[in-house]
Amino acid sequence: MDIKKFEKPEYFGNRELSWLKFNDRVLSEARDKSLPLFERLKFLSITASNLDEFFMVRVASLKDQVHAGYSKTDIAGLTAKEQLKEISVQTHELVHMQYTTLNRSLLPALAKSGMHLVVEHELLNKEQGEFVDRYFEDNVYPVLTPMAMDSSRPFPLIRNKTLNIGALISKKDKKKGKEQLEFATVQVPSVLPRVIQIPSAKKGDTTVILLEEIIERNIEKLFLSYNVVCAHPYRIMRNADLTIDEDEAEDLLVEIQKQLKKRQWGEVIRLEVQEKTDERLLKILKTEFEIKEEDIFEISGPLDLTMLMKVYGQEGFDKYRTPRYVPAPVPRFREEKDIFKVIRKGDVFLHHPYMSFDPVVDFVRQAAKDPEVLAIKQTLYRVSGNSPIIAALAQAAENGKQVSVLVELKARFDEENNIVWAKKLEKAGCHVIYGLVGLKTHSKITLVVRREETGIRRYVHLATGNYNDSTAKIYTDCGIFTCDERFGEDATAVFNMLSGYSEPKKWNKLIVAPIWMKDRFLKLIEREAEHAKKGMPAYIVAKMNSLCDPVIMAALYYASSCGVQIYLLVRGICCLKVGIPGVSENIHVRSIVGDFLEHSRIFYFHNGGSEEIYMGSADWMPRNLDRRVEIVFPVEDEAIKKELVHILTLEFKDNVKAHLLKSDGSYEKQDKRGKILINSQMEFCREATEQAQEKQAKKEKSRVFIPAEPAEDVEE
Repeated sequence: MDIKKFEKPEYFGNRELSWLKFNDRVLSEARDKSLPLFERLKFLSITASNLDEFFMVRVASLKDQVHAGYSKTDIAGLTAKEQLKEISVQTHELVHMQYTTLNRSLLPALAKSGMHLVVEHELLNKEQGEFVDRYFEDNVYPVLTPMAMDSSRPFPLIRNKTLNIGALISKKDKKKGKEQLEFATVQVPSVLPRVIQIPSAKKGDTTVILLEEIIERNIEKLFLSYNVVCAHPYRIMRNADLTIDEDEAEDLLVEIQKQLKKRQWGEVIRLEVQEKTDERLLKILKTEFEIKEEDIFEISGPLDLTMLMKVYGQEGFDKYRTPRYVPAPVPRFREEKDIFKVIRKGDVFLHHPYMSFDPVVDFVRQAAKDPEVLAIKQTLYRVSGNSPIIAALAQAAENGKQVSVLVELKARFDEENNIVWAKKLEKAGCHVIYGLVGLKTHSKITLVVRREETGIRRYVHLATGNYNDSTAKIYTDCGIFTCDERFGEDATAVFNMLSGYSEPKKWNKLIVAPIWMKDRFLKLIEREAEHAKKGMPAYIVAKMNSLCDPVIMAALYYASSCGVQIYLLVRGICCLKVGIPGVSENIHVRSIVGDFLEHSRIFYFHNGGSEEIYMGSADWMPRNLDRRVEIVFPVEDEAIKKELVHILTLEFKDNVKAHLLKSDGSYEKQDKRGKILINSQMEFCREATEQAQEKQAKKEKSRVFIPAEPAEDVEE
């Protein structure tokens, strides 16, 4: 397969700019007036949270490259400096659109619904003002620590992502009679709620105000012997990417703990201030943070819109929210409570959040208590704050079982949480592994070794998502339980490899990165191309979070040029371009942004009608294929194959939440006029509920994927 001619910069998009397009798609949900009002608030909050992480990691990484004099271009032919320039332009446009959406659309609509968000304390009436001042005296004032800057006091450390109020204060010099301005700052305390309910002007309404507005209204009480000339909120973003030399680190856990503290001192890469901030105050902030003009965001509204999730959670507005979906019980476990007995009857498929995550938790819990279970082995990447799986693993160790857990300490922004869990597990007697040097362990696998009448049997759970019972309610993921001995042997090999032994001579079923996963995918793509060359029907369908591996994309271009029809569901980053004559005319890309975060990875290859389907933890990205321990596994149970074909087919019929990638690089939703509306996520909710109620939905499950053209829909 000669793919070199398809590895041209003009055939690829830039990864970071593609991610910004994804956040645009999330923002489009906030602007969609057909959605319930509070759901739109939620999506706007998500865009702000997404942007924070993007700056702390991706923008920070590019700035590091510029500082290091790194001039190599990316797959799209852009240097780090060129990427930063374009990112600045597009993020300023994005932020402008965020606040246009808030100010012109959402705030007026909220007021009509009876929810009033006070963003300027000057708008409070007398009763509200008295309430706010009393709240300040009783709850806020005792917590605050105002800090001034003068010749004896240097500029204080401003922590990453914290909200602060900067002020210019003056004290008249009686001798000279002239005013001298000094800088002072106070951090808006994160230990207090940022959204505070206050009395409403109209009975039955709800009115809330932001904590920084309360502080700003009362700021003179913090500087009694000074005049407060001006006061404005500001917020900084620091470089939060950890740089760890694992070869030199004797104890990875200790080294990561040290690096976490340094996050508070990282380079300032973004400064947010409100519009009309006093120029003198802004000049001080620019100088002290050593920040460039293009990294300053002057904002027409409250800073840090992640607080909108607190507004979203206010009681009394259920009619403005989508009813919360309760995951349905997994049919196979409805009657039989013995998980091992169910798995012995055949592989079990799980589709979250439509099906409950409880069987995964129960799998570990039962193993912890079962006297016949000898060992439990599991990989943990991200877990919830009060994880029942962690508790079950600890209990298993206390019950005398061999428990081995790989806790990935390098899971970004979960490092601190994972350190806590690792220590707890070690204390309980578990053998804790911190991963392989230079590689993140991102695979999702659990192995239970059980003694039975017929001998030792191995039970395996494999999945596309983390062992996190909280995110399992909002992320779409797939998984299987199996006791197929071939999978069991491979699972044992995986854990032996992770704990320090050498790689086995052969693998039965599991496809493992970074060892040979990329090569396997390339061969599967090439096989489909060979079928197309022979005039046979040839399809590739792949669902993932991100697509930016240049070798995989070049292989897809090659397959497309051979006549393979390629259908891609890529939620986030997609550096592949569609519609290039002779290159990608047969490639169709869509992104689904809905109530749940699309997270599952499914790979379908038509293979002349004898289709092969795989699931796993890996996206088609260099980091997943080359720098992480990932597992992709074949689906061999025929009923589960049918289920996965149904899932892919339905998602390609989605005309409500799907955005289609166009040849100019933009995304757009389909024209729904005259069409039956199909929201795939809501359909999966309905089907799972009906299955649980033993009223199987009437759905035609094709044995082979039969795609609809991307712009085509079922006529009403």
